[in-house]
Amino acid sequence: MCGIVGILLAPQAADPRRLAVVEAMADMLRHRGPDGGGLWADSDAGVALGHRRLAIVDLSEAGRQPMRSHDASLVITYNGEIYNFPELRTELESLGHEFHGHSDTEAMLAAFESFGIEAALGRFAGMFALGLWDRKRRVLHLVRDRMGKKPLYVALVEGALLFASELKAFRADPRFRPSVDPAALAAVLRQGWIPDQHCIWSGVFKLPPGTMLSVSPDDLVNTDSLRLRERVRPWWSLAEVAEAGQRNLLALDIAEIESELDSLLRTAVRERMLADVPLGAFLSGGIDSSTVVALMQAQSSRPVRTFTIGFDEAGYDEADAAARVAQHLGTDHTELRVTPAEARAVIPDLPRIWDEPFADESQIPTLLVSQLARQHVTVALSGDGGDEAFGGYARHFMPARFAPVFGLPMPVRRAAASALHVLSPQAMEGLMRALPLPSHLRRTLSSGNLQKFTRVLDADGEQDLYDRLTTLSADSVSLGSILADDAPVPPLPDAISRMIFRDMTGYLPGDILVKLDRATMAVSLEGRCPLLDHRVIEFAWRLPSNLKVRGGKGKWLLRRILRRYVPDALFERPKQGFNVPVGAWLSGPLRDWAADLLDASRLRREGFMDAARVQDCWQEHLTGRRDRGNELWAILMVQAWLDANHVSGIEPPPPELAEAGMPSSAARAGDWRRYA
Repeated sequence: MCGIVGILLAPQAADPRRLAVVEAMADMLRHRGPDGGGLWADSDAGVALGHRRLAIVDLSEAGRQPMRSHDASLVITYNGEIYNFPELRTELESLGHEFHGHSDTEAMLAAFESFGIEAALGRFAGMFALGLWDRKRRVLHLVRDRMGKKPLYVALVEGALLFASELKAFRADPRFRPSVDPAALAAVLRQGWIPDQHCIWSGVFKLPPGTMLSVSPDDLVNTDSLRLRERVRPWWSLAEVAEAGQRNLLALDIAEIESELDSLLRTAVRERMLADVPLGAFLSGGIDSSTVVALMQAQSSRPVRTFTIGFDEAGYDEADAAARVAQHLGTDHTELRVTPAEARAVIPDLPRIWDEPFADESQIPTLLVSQLARQHVTVALSGDGGDEAFGGYARHFMPARFAPVFGLPMPVRRAAASALHVLSPQAMEGLMRALPLPSHLRRTLSSGNLQKFTRVLDADGEQDLYDRLTTLSADSVSLGSILADDAPVPPLPDAISRMIFRDMTGYLPGDILVKLDRATMAVSLEGRCPLLDHRVIEFAWRLPSNLKVRGGKGKWLLRRILRRYVPDALFERPKQGFNVPVGAWLSGPLRDWAADLLDASRLRREGFMDAARVQDCWQEHLTGRRDRGNELWAILMVQAWLDANHVSGIEPPPPELAEAGMPSSAARAGDWRRYA
């Protein structure tokens, strides 16, 4: 895993002295690649590439980047891993290629030479973001992997295209003078993360998953970031995969399907165990991580290193469950019990690590377990992607469980929602205990799910239901999508498939993978996700939904795979999630910190949020009338990010916000703040 940067100059900006900024940009990403750095530049062409290396495969000088192809026509700076490169290398050797080292980078360059760029990309099984300079055609190709595992930011700065693995690299260019994009800020406040097609800084964008951008110096003349984004094209399409899969559902019996998936997962795990450095895995004791670790241990001649973070707070600790799975599988298990004070101590680092405002509170334990693992290994496999691929979120099975409720007339549902909305969390829990509910409904309506259920009772249609299930603020659920270019949902046959598609194109790359990448890379640890192998994803889309969600439970088929290795009793329990008790912390030990950031006079001075509404939310939480922990965490992460980036205030948002998907009434100066 590495950090990549680069610059391409338009002809009118072709001052070769500007290329020197690449070295400073690369230095900003030293945490992503502490094992060395490299630079390559062509001043006549106006291009320079930079690289920071975390050496994983081929630790010798032969694996250094930027790397040139054997005929010197291509130069690459690349972040990621191609797991099937040994097979590719064998094929390429049969075509006459000779190799000087054994890195995947060298195999990639040879594949580009032999097959062409897009054809070669289709052969790669792995995660990657790359910049590839074609010296003959004088074209820069920027590429991102299918699922969006590896990040790639793009900016136009005074006639130059800059690209980097993280936003902080752009700060090295003195010409980079960013301003906050209010629509992106609103997205954080609404859902906790910024959609992958956008960025907190105006004029900067992230290359979406499965896409590429090809530009020459002449293409940068008289252009802007919007026109540049229009040049982005897909080289792989999840929509096409989903539609094709649902048209060609597997026509095998359950035993055959189970065996085929087991074989496919074994391959994905085995390929990700290739490394020239120590390797281990995160283990929470849940279905996804337990499946990955079970398949690792089944294919390893010695105990796999596994890592778990434990908390003292009841309801947030999975360490005991992980320990039982580790003992059964025979792994070399390391557990770290973290005190609330130790967990809270990392909060000041979050804005620096994540670069953009990011408000998924599970970022804290993800960072802590990454720090723990890095003390022992350089690569860690994780179970990320299982919920998206195999239907593991409550929203995937909630509509079926509550179909009778959603079938009631809208006036009845609105009245029930209004009545429940005024109840405190304690009163809601008491009401649920008093009602004669089936056990599976009682589990579903526990804790925060009860508040979420109240918010969705009067949802008007499938899209509205999904928006309400994935939003943080109960007050903004009726405002619709903030950013207009969400991936259109293809004509899939059922609501579960359509929800999973929305998760894979939005929540997965925008939240889950951002969380994992930044947390692991902050400590120079490579994270690998076997459940996001594109062959696994394509297989999952060929499964009918009743093999994912059945009997009120998600991940039905994945559970059957895990039963081959681990007894039911070790993993069949309510889904817990990888969270921290942020609501309780804000009312207790984090209260003074939060109160300072939420000070009304400060909010009014900065002008980003409606101070009165924020104060109402804060007081409602402190008094216990409602748990507003998730919403407050988003506000606090924005405030902490503003502090870290020395942003003190903004001008009223421009009319162009309406073009970004804002309702026209919200495009008027100041009105967009109602999203806060």
